[in-house]
Amino acid sequence: MLDFINELPVEKQIFYAVLGFTWAVYIWEAYLAHRQRKIYSSTTCVPQELGKIIDSETFEKSRLYQLDKSNFSFWSGLYSETEGTLILVLGGIPFLWGIAGAATKHFGFGPEYEITQSLVFLTLATLFTALTGLPWSLYNTFVIEEKHGFNQQTLGFFIKDAVKKFAVTQCILLPVTSLLLYIIKIGGDYFFIYAWLFTLAVSLILVTIYADYIAPLFDKFTPLPEGELKTEIEAMANSISFPLTKVYVVEGSKRSSHSNAYFYGFFKNKRIVLFDTLLEDYSPLNKGDEAKPEESENDGVQAKSNARPKHKKQGCNNREILAVLGHELGHWKLGHTLKNIVISQMNSFLCFSLFAALIGRKELFVAFGFNDSQPTLIGLMIIFQFIFSPYNELLSFCLTVLSRRFEFQADTFARNMGKASDLYSSLIKLNKDNLGFPVADWLYSMWHYSHPPLLERLRALGNVKQD
Repeated sequence: MLDFINELPVEKQIFYAVLGFTWAVYIWEAYLAHRQRKIYSSTTCVPQELGKIIDSETFEKSRLYQLDKSNFSFWSGLYSETEGTLILVLGGIPFLWGIAGAATKHFGFGPEYEITQSLVFLTLATLFTALTGLPWSLYNTFVIEEKHGFNQQTLGFFIKDAVKKFAVTQCILLPVTSLLLYIIKIGGDYFFIYAWLFTLAVSLILVTIYADYIAPLFDKFTPLPEGELKTEIEAMANSISFPLTKVYVVEGSKRSSHSNAYFYGFFKNKRIVLFDTLLEDYSPLNKGDEAKPEESENDGVQAKSNARPKHKKQGCNNREILAVLGHELGHWKLGHTLKNIVISQMNSFLCFSLFAALIGRKELFVAFGFNDSQPTLIGLMIIFQFIFSPYNELLSFCLTVLSRRFEFQADTFARNMGKASDLYSSLIKLNKDNLGFPVADWLYSMWHYSHPPLLERLRALGNVKQD
């Protein structure tokens, strides 16, 4: 078999190596998922060590939810892998490039307008991806998430949101791509340095403007009202010299009952964002069905209420929210955010350097059906998506391991601030609210979990007195 492969032309060897590695990764991921599904299927009773943490009803709900998600992931992953393989084998990439060329030619742009053709190709490719992924997204939202009480969207809201996301993505993606391609073409021998600096600048700009100008296009952000919680958040930020300027509440409940919190901004302009579903006294989901009729009326679609039962309040109390934010601020104080940015940019520079070394290799383009041309955008796609895939898998695993380490360190930071008890209870509440399953296969967890499993985090916090 190896002799047969070695006798093939170099471009064929490259193609089959890419295809083989892609399926090897899929089989590995499917094996890991199978191991975790066995845990979901076999662990039907609350383990003894979890008896004081989670009740049997919530445990069963989380088990069924995660089992449904895992089964969905298997079928959607199989479809995605099959689709990708067919696109490669049937020459879908050069075919779409040809359509883009015909379209630009129709409007008077010849082959010399490669960047224009690249933008048409990118638009068609992202449109294809959006359309083929839409049925899966609909099923996930309106079947799985709806079944388990998380979905808060109507069909009308979902469709409008999807169209808006596609439009905003194109408004950002197309100008950035055109400038990147232009820099690569005029940059000379050191174009990879200029391309890296450009992508660095774009990423910093997007991080800076996202929450102020992009996110509000999709969700409503309101300042956290004056009161005890805001005062205590500001006091905690001041105690560690965190340059907090604003605290927002985002209306996440109109999409889902999942909860989250994050901070953003550079230098002396930091903001904290809390999902309304995180705040026990703020979440509309704790007020019955009051919020649903208005949304249904706006979208013209009958909505179904997925509010939690009234005896189980969504979110955390003020002390628990402060503990969660103590953990998040720990990431900042310990330099985790900066370290992640540095790692990301070092990786970006390495990839652009290797891209510069490989972009002139004609056999890479021939391997994917480009016998007569070597478009820069196609080169970026081939090298970053396919040739770098083994490296990307290894890097992803290393970053997952590093992320878990950072999570433990942030928990320790919050504990040292005197918030161990409240962090302990908030982790349990958030796990229940999001129906996280507290039992994991060790191999699946090691490969996939960017956050340590619940039990590991609780053990690391130590024995704390619960109210």
